[in-house]
Amino acid sequence: MFKYLPHTEEDIKIMLQRIGVESIEDLFAEIPESLRCGCDYDVPSAVSEVDLRKQFARLADKNKELIVFRGAGSYDHYTPSIIPAIISREEFMTAYTPYQPEISQGTLQYIFEFQSMITDLTGMDVSNASMYDGPTATAEAMFMAASQTKQKKILVSKSVNPNTIRVLETYAKYRDLELGFVELKNGVTDVEDYLEKCEGTSGLIVQNPNFFGVVEDYSEISDKVHAAKGLFIMTIDPSTLLTIKTPKEFNADIVTGECQPLGVPMSFGGAYVGFLATTEKLIRKMPGRICGVTNDVDGKRAFVLTLQAREQHIRREKANSNICSNQSLMALWVTVYMAVMGKSGIQEALRQSVAGAHYLHDQLLKTGKFEKVYDQPFLKEFVVKTNLDVDRLEKALLKKNMLSGLHLGTLDEARKGQILFCVTEKRNKDELDALIKAI
Repeated sequence: MFKYLPHTEEDIKIMLQRIGVESIEDLFAEIPESLRCGCDYDVPSAVSEVDLRKQFARLADKNKELIVFRGAGSYDHYTPSIIPAIISREEFMTAYTPYQPEISQGTLQYIFEFQSMITDLTGMDVSNASMYDGPTATAEAMFMAASQTKQKKILVSKSVNPNTIRVLETYAKYRDLELGFVELKNGVTDVEDYLEKCEGTSGLIVQNPNFFGVVEDYSEISDKVHAAKGLFIMTIDPSTLLTIKTPKEFNADIVTGECQPLGVPMSFGGAYVGFLATTEKLIRKMPGRICGVTNDVDGKRAFVLTLQAREQHIRREKANSNICSNQSLMALWVTVYMAVMGKSGIQEALRQSVAGAHYLHDQLLKTGKFEKVYDQPFLKEFVVKTNLDVDRLEKALLKKNMLSGLHLGTLDEARKGQILFCVTEKRNKDELDALIKAI
């Protein structure tokens, strides 16, 4: 391969020493042995198309199509069929970063539309082109806060998705940043605990609805964060913003999130597409790029890259970010979703999700085998506690092609028996009743 320069043994040794591991195999230590192949792949040198298609069909038959009652960051929402038809067009599927605006007008236009829709949903002043995913977008927000306030410590509510927290921990380590955590009180961020820990911090990161499905009211804590001269950062589910208060109404400084609930299939957990929006005051601290609209020399409307604070254009150590990118194909996906569904369609999808979630919640309590954990408002996700054997329950439901809610005891021993259920607009009453009957 032209210009391919493989690493030497000395290169590999230096890199391993730098990150503190002894071998390349150690990099895969977190992958359970049961999930590793441990053998050479038996791949033939050639096979006919007919036989290859048959092999793929045999492999596909091993998959189960499950009725999903689990969320926790990946949601089984409806995908309008028009979306894959549009994004599979070759001019979109093969498009690359729009460095040359004169030949990238289509790409630049839909990125501009994506930004416009995100600012409309969140109420914020500006949005960038798009991010890898929600968790890394939140890491970018952490960097922005540290740069703006010159403080090395940031606080994170324990109501934030644990996956996001792990990403924050990873990126904080290599930027010499420190994370502190704010405790919960009845399922919401504890304002008093924040006040005890806020001195000398760059701000607070929260989530709404939070990881446990609770819709939090951040009016008070937002004021406290700003009084402590920090930035208030929210990571949110964009599909809920036409129903609950927007980050702008909570006076948020930076808003991040995962756009997967906007019609993106679960795809075994990703990759998806994140976003980051902020105030005009912080626009120069923003990572990535911003697409804008102007007029060309002939006076015609033209789309351009207005802001490009990326490592490709300036010295790496001076860049706002070294991890951001533009997932523009998936940005197009959610842009088409928002355009096709419209505000009323997105609201209706959430209304059906909320109705289903509250029905399931009430029916679970009526069985006498579950009890309420939080007396708080929720939308499509909620936590209940059971005295049943959760592992047996999950296996029993899988036999009926149902994926149960997430057992929170696998994340925290203190939450043993607690299950986080999710219901989307794809779950009808018959499926909800079948789940109750199976339980």
